[in-house]
Amino acid sequence: MNRAMLPPRDEYQARLDARRAEVARLGRRDRALSRARTAVFVAGATVVWFGLGPRPLTAAVAAAAFIALVVLHDRALMRRRRVERAVELYQRALERLDGKWAGRAPPELRGDRFADPAHPYARDLDLFGAGSLFELLCTARTRGGEQKLADWLRAPAAPDVIRARQAAVEELRARVDLREELAILGEGARASLDPEGIAAWGAERSAPATWFRLIAPPIALFSVGAVTWWAIGLSYWPAAAAAALIFILHRSMSARVARLLAAVERPGHDLSTLALIFARLEREPLASPRLAELKAGLSTAGGEAAAGAAGSAADQRRPNASRQIARLGRLVNLFLAVKNQFFLPIGLLLLWAPQLALAIDAWRARSGADIARWLDAAGELEALCALAGYAYEHPEHPFPQITDERAALFDGAELGHPLLPPATCVRNDVRLGGELRLLLVSGSNMSGKSTLLRTVGTNAVLALMGAPVCARRLTLSVLALGATLRVEDSLQEGASRFYAEITRLRQLVDLAEGERPLLFLLDEILAGTNSHDRRVGAEALVRGLVDRGAVGLVTTHDLALADVADSLGARAANVHFEDHLDGGRLVFDYRMRPGVVRKSNAIELMRAVGLKV
Repeated sequence: MNRAMLPPRDEYQARLDARRAEVARLGRRDRALSRARTAVFVAGATVVWFGLGPRPLTAAVAAAAFIALVVLHDRALMRRRRVERAVELYQRALERLDGKWAGRAPPELRGDRFADPAHPYARDLDLFGAGSLFELLCTARTRGGEQKLADWLRAPAAPDVIRARQAAVEELRARVDLREELAILGEGARASLDPEGIAAWGAERSAPATWFRLIAPPIALFSVGAVTWWAIGLSYWPAAAAAALIFILHRSMSARVARLLAAVERPGHDLSTLALIFARLEREPLASPRLAELKAGLSTAGGEAAAGAAGSAADQRRPNASRQIARLGRLVNLFLAVKNQFFLPIGLLLLWAPQLALAIDAWRARSGADIARWLDAAGELEALCALAGYAYEHPEHPFPQITDERAALFDGAELGHPLLPPATCVRNDVRLGGELRLLLVSGSNMSGKSTLLRTVGTNAVLALMGAPVCARRLTLSVLALGATLRVEDSLQEGASRFYAEITRLRQLVDLAEGERPLLFLLDEILAGTNSHDRRVGAEALVRGLVDRGAVGLVTTHDLALADVADSLGARAANVHFEDHLDGGRLVFDYRMRPGVVRKSNAIELMRAVGLKV
């Protein structure tokens, strides 16, 4: 069978087996090179110590052989670390397919830093944290890719942007090799490469210091000659003059060198890795409009060219992002060589640090403004690859149809929750739009009401970021989202749950007055107040949202609230979930049915946990 046509599980398992075999082979090579290094060192030291051969020649040959083995050993270790990252990548991929992924990703891949309690639906729909949608989706390995994916989760895109992402994800769906290489390369750059920091550094401007660029090379040559003159026993006055000049020039440039050292010391090594990531993306053939546009953004200098225009001849001659970043990485590594205590005296003599600082400043003046655009394009490509990985692992999940209508529409058939294992995921149809604006959901405890709201909301998030959805089909307009599934009291802020809920509801009313219609998901609405106030407040609130063009679902245990749907006429409908007793045990089928539930399981649940009621 063609490897390209293998099912995701078989493809991942085959790759995992191959990478494990490669790790074992490289482990044997590691041990062999380590033994060889030791043997060469011992043999050379023995020959030199006991005078068994010409000592200078033996020492030189042994040193050359030892250095060559060190280089080979370092390369083998680097290759092994990369293959070990691939092993971890496919282990996590198989865990996702087995439904055993929740909470197992490293903390940085769970997205906790993107959580915002004030966001209108992120916490309610489990977008970030252990077991979250971010953890399920995120295969990005750079902070820029993670940031882009988080931004898409937190804010719906425009219809044309969603369609462009869908086309890009479809093109990238089967490109497992690309996702593996990006994951391996990006893993090494996450810790110390701050996209915002390096982009801000690139946008800064420094005075050119042309005078120093003119006098530094001849003074460095003079200093070398003066020190040599002194070393061979001639006059020391030229060396003293050179030392004074060197001291003055270093003092004049010390502030600039210190600022540059603080800015580039940490990400210096990872610039080379970033260049490799850019180079890998530049090599990939990309055809869909958005992917071609992003690739152009890495290959040209002008914004017009990045948008698809040919660009000027000068732009076309300029090096692409990978070469530019690679050159910056080489300059930074040369600059950081001055931190080596053995090289420091030579560096001082050659005015090494200030000359490299000016070379880096010259690079920044020429290309620094492009860094933000390069990083943004690379981050978006990596986020699209993350969505493509999700699409690849769920071939049964379709892309939703996005309408251009301004009126609210959410029409889904066989909707399931993407965070639930397929074996336990019960699907339901939900249609809101046109005349029907509200579903009032009643049912007993644990019957599936809140899960239904999360199912609707999470699929809306996936759809509006450009990803496939867990449904047989889904058609929707671009909607603003808001939910009250996880509003809580705050001891630190002195806010009760009821106050937190009405504050969120105020936020949703404001969203409903925006340009996009609102999809609201209200769980146990106004449960923190008495029945009369709850009935009056819930009806007024829901009616106000519906009058503003919003659509949504409201759950309740209070059957008196079922009358709210009746008061809205054809714009609302009651639906419910049921349970039944089977051998003294409550059983739920999680199927949504029309009408109002007429029974409660609260007494049965209390008795089930041993309460005498």
